[in-house]
Amino acid sequence: MGSRYGAVASVLAVGLGLLAGGCSATQGDPPGVVVAVGAENEYANVIQQVGRKYVQVTAIMSNPNTDPHTFEASASVAREVSAAQLVVQNGVGYDGFMNTIENAAPDSARKVVTVQDLLGLPADTPNPHLWYQPGTMPAVANAVAADLAALQPAHASYFKANAAAFIASLAAWDNAIAAFKAKYSGTPVATTEPVADYMLQAAGADNMTPWALQADIMNGTDPSAQDVAVQRSLFTQHKVKVFLYNQQVTDSLTESFIALAKANNIPVVGVYETMPAPGYDYQSWMLAEVQDLRNAVTSGVSSERL
Repeated sequence: MGSRYGAVASVLAVGLGLLAGGCSATQGDPPGVVVAVGAENEYANVIQQVGRKYVQVTAIMSNPNTDPHTFEASASVAREVSAAQLVVQNGVGYDGFMNTIENAAPDSARKVVTVQDLLGLPADTPNPHLWYQPGTMPAVANAVAADLAALQPAHASYFKANAAAFIASLAAWDNAIAAFKAKYSGTPVATTEPVADYMLQAAGADNMTPWALQADIMNGTDPSAQDVAVQRSLFTQHKVKVFLYNQQVTDSLTESFIALAKANNIPVVGVYETMPAPGYDYQSWMLAEVQDLRNAVTSGVSSERL
């Protein structure tokens, strides 16, 4: 990807951290509990909902006030990942530090779910925010249940039932997306980055922001003057109904877009890359994002923070 994907601790530092840690997948952990890691807290949350009392889950990236793209893996993170029996990571270059750590501490018994591979996506998939795609987490939940069952066969039916319950609980989000599409399909919107693009596509919204501008902002590079001019015209000429921006990553350019949207009475909605906390699980987070979109379209209400 771009420069914002490149901030990863060096292989040497990770390797030294692992060696110093002397990690063991079972050392100090409760008996009968699978030690698991989600590279992003939305994946950790799904692991927790599927495994419940039989998992001990850690999320590597969980701060909604930081930019996940610039995350740097530390020795302590390396120890957590190397000790895990089950790992769920996004792939498509979003969390490449996970591969660095796993390669530095290979474990043939470790179960690794890479969502990119689970969905059959190529490594150069342009939009890495896979968790906004409605079909992603059902596939993740089933894969987690299968891997937990392989690690703890006695509880296989428990994991399978929890995965089914999780998938069923996504109905409210799916229904909200379908209802928006049925009534407001074709609604023109603008964005800073392709954070919620998969959800917007599912909801039938028409993203008017040039893809090149979205990709440039996502990758931490300067958009072209032409693309910036197009984006500004979406606000000044009232070509869009809503402006969605990455609430976790703003700079002078994106702040100028926010100000311009507000000056032209276009509601602004903040979207997140990692699950906001406290008070949210994956389902309620995704539902809140759709509800904020609908409120912006129907009532002109801005919702910058969850």
